[in-house]
Amino acid sequence: MGDNALMSDVLELVDVSVVREGRALVDDVSWAVKEGERWVILGPNGAGKTTLLNLASSYLFPTTGSATILGERLGGVDVFDLRPRIGMAGSALAEKLPRSQTVLQTVLTAAYGMTAGWQETYEAVDEDRARAFLDRLGMSDFLDREYGTLSEGERKRTQIARAMMTDPELLLLDEPAAGLDLGGREDLVRRLGRLAQDPYAPSMVMVTHHVEEIPPGFTHVLMIRQGQVLTAGPLETEMTSQNLSRCFGLPLVVERRGSRWAAQGLPLG
Repeated sequence: MGDNALMSDVLELVDVSVVREGRALVDDVSWAVKEGERWVILGPNGAGKTTLLNLASSYLFPTTGSATILGERLGGVDVFDLRPRIGMAGSALAEKLPRSQTVLQTVLTAAYGMTAGWQETYEAVDEDRARAFLDRLGMSDFLDREYGTLSEGERKRTQIARAMMTDPELLLLDEPAAGLDLGGREDLVRRLGRLAQDPYAPSMVMVTHHVEEIPPGFTHVLMIRQGQVLTAGPLETEMTSQNLSRCFGLPLVVERRGSRWAAQGLPLG
């Protein structure tokens, strides 16, 4: 593995298209994430958000263009060396987690790169790390609960603790607040905000279609529509009513309230 200490790009896509059955899921996308940045990817359903995340996680390769993750170019690197360096939390992985495992086991198995828990003997240091991440995400009272019995919010928090276990250099979050009620969403956004503001936390990319879900401490936004990037840059300059309206295809007003964002449509008439 190349030591790219001088390279601060955690992720770099250059003229990337992903074509499936003649249709471009993402179309000529160039985008770079630098070390320590916290990006949110915003866009309507079917815009290409998850495709971008799948590229960033090395589970999808560009049809054309080049993708470099953590200094390694996709196509020229063994992705199995790369994947432990990337943490991922989202519904695709969540479905693979055994329901009968405890919360602690669910997080611990990540250190061994597997979703099932065979009879490994876990190192005490791993168990300490798992407990620490679960504590950070408010899951200390649930260590012995079976994963399958958790609420949606508790599962999401367990998945994020699990994604942190391999000490990733890049953390990818696919709609982490989807399916949560208002209390669950606010709890998760607050915790993700604390993580985002931690200088030792990895670079982060989160997919959502709700500006209300953007945690405090996130720094950048990429807006995508129909597979094409509308804008990519700092939240404070790019998160405008005009950009958001173009992104979602109807007039929207966006406002910042303290460290959070809110958007709504203009009244009819």
